[in-house]
Amino acid sequence: MRAPVVDPPDIPLICADQAPLLARPFYAGGDPGPIVAAMAHVPELLEVAMPFLGTALGPSGIDWRTKEIVIVRTSALAGCRYCVQAHTVVALDAGLSRAQVTALRSETPVAEAFSDARELALIDWVDLVAGHDPVPDAARVAVRAHFAAHEVVELTTLVGATLLLNRFATALALPTGTETLDRLSAEGLA
Repeated sequence: MRAPVVDPPDIPLICADQAPLLARPFYAGGDPGPIVAAMAHVPELLEVAMPFLGTALGPSGIDWRTKEIVIVRTSALAGCRYCVQAHTVVALDAGLSRAQVTALRSETPVAEAFSDARELALIDWVDLVAGHDPVPDAARVAVRAHFAAHEVVELTTLVGATLLLNRFATALALPTGTETLDRLSAEGLA
């Protein structure tokens, strides 16, 4: 079953031949995706936002699987259809099981899909950081039992960067690509 079709965004996505001069480097490798194509309306913002986002979401000392736990969970908590769909596929490719992905998407209990104390502490941390209430001292102690200070800083920044993208993608109703929708359908996760 395919995900429902979302109306086109109110903000048109900029294609390569319409891209402002400062945005053109982001199109050099082909279709840059809806985030860049929307942000190209303000190329000065694009020039600073994309390197930051690339650093926050990209390769680092934090492994790919761990980053995808953060991104999928944060996106699900924020209710971002676009990011949940896009990163469900990425999370599967990063080695998360279907059961783990559905738990991160809040469709099944986390405790049924995860047993590793480090990953459970991470999910609790994400839930608190992405929430609306202050993060209790006990939560900082709990996450520090499993992660070094620099990892907590990076993971917390990743939650914040993901929330920024969640609000951006949701507010502009960015469309999910056909390949992603097809993969979600094939995995039974549409």
